[in-house]
Amino acid sequence: MLEAKNRLALEMNCAEWISQALATPGLSLVPLTPEIAIESSRLPGIMHADPADCILIATARIIGARLLTKDERLLEYGRERHAPVVPA
Repeated sequence: MLEAKNRLALEMNCAEWISQALATPGLSLVPLTPEIAIESSRLPGIMHADPADCILIATARIIGARLLTKDERLLEYGRERHAPVVPA
């Protein structure tokens, strides 16, 4: 959505970028499970209402991964120790 709204510039079309990203060794696609969907609607603390960000946070919490981001709102949520968020 960010790319479609010209808020993110990619060096190639979006589909090609995703295809190349998913070919990166060690990178895997995590499915949106019912557990993640439910967690995304019941996050602790104060989380802004962007559903995509809630799903990212919930996924990191459920699978035990760190979320690497430049998004200040997500970084603040991580500083509150609600999720494993690290600055990119």
